[in-house]
Amino acid sequence: MIVSIVMKQRTIHHEASIKGKGLHTGEEVQMTLKPAPDNHGVVFRRVDLYGKPEIKPNAEVVSDIMRSTSISSGHITINTVEHILSALSGTEVDNVLIELDASEPPILDGSAKPFVQLIQKAEPIEQEAERDFFELKEPVSVSRGNSSYIALPHNGLKITCTLTDDRGGSHTQHLSLDINSQSYIADIAPARTFAFFEEVESLRQMGKIRGGSLDNAILIKGDTILSKEPLRFKDELVRHKILDILGDITHLGKPLRAHIIAVRPSHALNHALTQAIYDIMRAESNGRQKKEKQTPSVIVAPEETALDIRGILDLLPHRYPFVMIDRVTDIKGDSELVAIKNVSINEPYFQGHYPGRPIMPAVLQIEAMAQAAGVLLLRRISGDGKVALFMSCDKVKLRHPVVPGDQLEIQVKLDKVRGGKIAKASAICKVGKKNVSSCELMFALVDDTD
Repeated sequence: MIVSIVMKQRTIHHEASIKGKGLHTGEEVQMTLKPAPDNHGVVFRRVDLYGKPEIKPNAEVVSDIMRSTSISSGHITINTVEHILSALSGTEVDNVLIELDASEPPILDGSAKPFVQLIQKAEPIEQEAERDFFELKEPVSVSRGNSSYIALPHNGLKITCTLTDDRGGSHTQHLSLDINSQSYIADIAPARTFAFFEEVESLRQMGKIRGGSLDNAILIKGDTILSKEPLRFKDELVRHKILDILGDITHLGKPLRAHIIAVRPSHALNHALTQAIYDIMRAESNGRQKKEKQTPSVIVAPEETALDIRGILDLLPHRYPFVMIDRVTDIKGDSELVAIKNVSINEPYFQGHYPGRPIMPAVLQIEAMAQAAGVLLLRRISGDGKVALFMSCDKVKLRHPVVPGDQLEIQVKLDKVRGGKIAKASAICKVGKKNVSSCELMFALVDDTD
């Protein structure tokens, strides 16, 4: 039995502040975390600017992804937001107001650990509203050059990351981790940012890392690692990359349930993946809103034991010349169905299959069986707003040719339905008393808006 655990949104009990220097701007800054109400989300406020303007992180306000992530709205910009956003995500704090008196949160020791300690000092507390997760339903992939990401459906959040470079692979690291507050605080938050020695001068010429030093970053020079303290983990570099991924995907605006697999990660690819998922999330939201305004689609009522062509067209998305069943003659409960297809010489495919010797293609017999099984499946789940997508067939047998004038009797049996999303059926086509074809079918059930 699957038990659904309701998780509540969280904020902090009281405000807490921290001071430091920005990594890229080098400016001194004070950052204060303040409690926020349900459904407020994470919001940054620039108290050093007139009117104390605010900006709420999302994929559409990301403005700079060169060695860090910046967000902008109008005339305000917040630089290097990934570490504090990662800490809030990792400690499962949903609603907070972040006040800054400069344009960049402090870098501190280069990890998210000081931010986690600040959040814990502010005492996270539960609120009344439930957390609204975005659960990925289909794979999403992005790539650029030799870097690639794929996000897969997963009941939770998991990140698998491989860090490598073009310097001979001496610093190649790999880690796969299920992310929750305990694993984040212990295994990810302490990991510090890093840079390669040969990049430092060019970054400075670009106006970056003005506040960078060995106090807040690991420096890699060849095979040597330079740091004010020993490595906190033998694979600290890849752990910090996971820290950055967690910070950047908070721009979805909702906690994510997915398994992210990243190879050669960067802020640019973090944002590309976040944007791709954000677009899917927004499309799903728009589809739900549109669907709510529509009248309910036609479904097969439990008392119906037959369907004419109008009922079939109301239920299936297929249209001429691809409607492969003419009538459902018998529906036996929610597990068996009999349909017919009248094979006429007027079928358009007979012009080429074959001239002078017309034979119904085997793939169209399989399609007829799939459509009949789709009707049965939608009846089984009361399929309002659903479409049965034909995924695969197995154990196909073709015994006799089907020719014009034949009437196919399609017998379908629903063998298995898993979680209301995947189904398996078996089907036989007959002409008279002869079995002419048979197969096993696999389906996926999706919303018609998808």
